[in-house]
Amino acid sequence: MLELHQFRHSAFCLKVRMVLQAKGLSYRTVDVTPGIGQVAVFRLSGQRQVPVLVDGDTVLADSSAIARHLEDRAPDPQLIPSDPRLAAQVHLIEDWADTTLAAAGRAALVQAAALDASLRVALLPEDLPAPVRSVMGAIPGGWVNSVSELVQQGGRADLLASLEQLDASVGTSPWLVGGSMSLADLAVASQLSLLRFPPSAGSPLAGKGIPGLSDHPGLQRLFQWRDQLELKLMERTLEEV
Repeated sequence: MLELHQFRHSAFCLKVRMVLQAKGLSYRTVDVTPGIGQVAVFRLSGQRQVPVLVDGDTVLADSSAIARHLEDRAPDPQLIPSDPRLAAQVHLIEDWADTTLAAAGRAALVQAAALDASLRVALLPEDLPAPVRSVMGAIPGGWVNSVSELVQQGGRADLLASLEQLDASVGTSPWLVGGSMSLADLAVASQLSLLRFPPSAGSPLAGKGIPGLSDHPGLQRLFQWRDQLELKLMERTLEEV
């Protein structure tokens, strides 16, 4: 069985899980504890970052490399179109999601967590000792408020403008490229999970998000699209069982 080493709330790990679900592949997850758990990941893959996928004797890191490996391993359904023009569009959107959207989403989440103790604690690894979780939750908001400077107003405005364009796009078609699900959809959907955590994030994270984005009236269609896409993948997985 395929083995995915992951941080549970990593958008890139979610991207790989969504690809696995789309392909109907059986897999098991190994949750990595930040810090000490990454030593084992390094021994396995030669680097400390996740996701890492183990497929027999093959060990792969990086969500895009993993997605392309799975595309070759299980070609149906096709997530990278055969048409070169559509394939280029998928690549460009995936790259934007993995870089620009990912960086903006992480910065916005750090900002929100700095100001919201409950969100900060919910993001901590579940196996972290209770005393450590209590300390993290008790850090004064004023002390971490400087983190908010990570997200400048200009950057937030650019992010919002891009998200509004995506919202308009999913309002006319359920797929970002062509007439079927592609890697572009999964890359964008996974990064959106940092802006508003989906039900699959579990309690107490589900429904939490970035103030000003997760509750923005012009983005609700986009977040609904994200949640519906993940629901379709989960239903597909259940059908395969």
